[in-house]
Amino acid sequence: MGINSVAVVADLGESYGNYTIGDDAALLGLVTASNIACGFHAGDPRVMDATVKECVERGIELGAHPGYPDLVGFGRRLIEASEEEIRTDVLYQIGALDAFARIHGGTISHVAPHGRMGSIAQTDPKHARAIADAVAAYDSSYVVICQNGVLADESRARGLQVGYVFLADRGYGEDGMPVPRSAEGGLLYDPAEIGRRVVQVVQDGTVRAVSGKVVPLGHDCDVVLLHGDHPDVLANGTALRKALAEAGIAATGLREVLAEKAAAAASA
Repeated sequence: MGINSVAVVADLGESYGNYTIGDDAALLGLVTASNIACGFHAGDPRVMDATVKECVERGIELGAHPGYPDLVGFGRRLIEASEEEIRTDVLYQIGALDAFARIHGGTISHVAPHGRMGSIAQTDPKHARAIADAVAAYDSSYVVICQNGVLADESRARGLQVGYVFLADRGYGEDGMPVPRSAEGGLLYDPAEIGRRVVQVVQDGTVRAVSGKVVPLGHDCDVVLLHGDHPDVLANGTALRKALAEAGIAATGLREVLAEKAAAAASA
């Protein structure tokens, strides 16, 4: 594949009020980029403020993580919304996170749709158009993090860069896409296996599906994602970083990965 680097991102800032989700303080030592909840599926203004501040101080890339207005379901339930509602909800959330980025001297690098909103946008044109329109209208320099599918197509059609993501702690099907969380093998609990899978994806572009068959992922791996609410996320992240280092794969920012990718394509 010619690329020997990858961004490591985690979903952060997902605590809300008196409720704490994940261990952001520890995760910040393992990631090179962040997907920060924007207050709809998780997070609140105080959490957003503190998370952005910490990321900027540590030099971690800032990413907006917009989702459905669904605190109870953590944004993992489908909400029937119009294209205009999805577009304006995403725009609202990006703007909210950007406010905190600006006061702390940071800049948003990317937008990564969360949960059900993000997964359905891979196949649903309405969601894909709405998300891509919101990002392009707000700042066309933002990278859209997604998997291969309609959202990637709609983003590129609007001149947006796409960063292809691999979900490090999720099981994949033979179609090269994650299987539902409820499916057998849908969520992985072996940190060593997670590390091995990520190295395989970055180096070979293949993944071992839940069936046991090795299949092509179908796209590059620009960024690997750790879910912040996974019960073993710290062990997973530690094993992932160890596996990358042992394989000689650099963990860098997403924009560095995309720049390396562009340079490799230009010299090919």
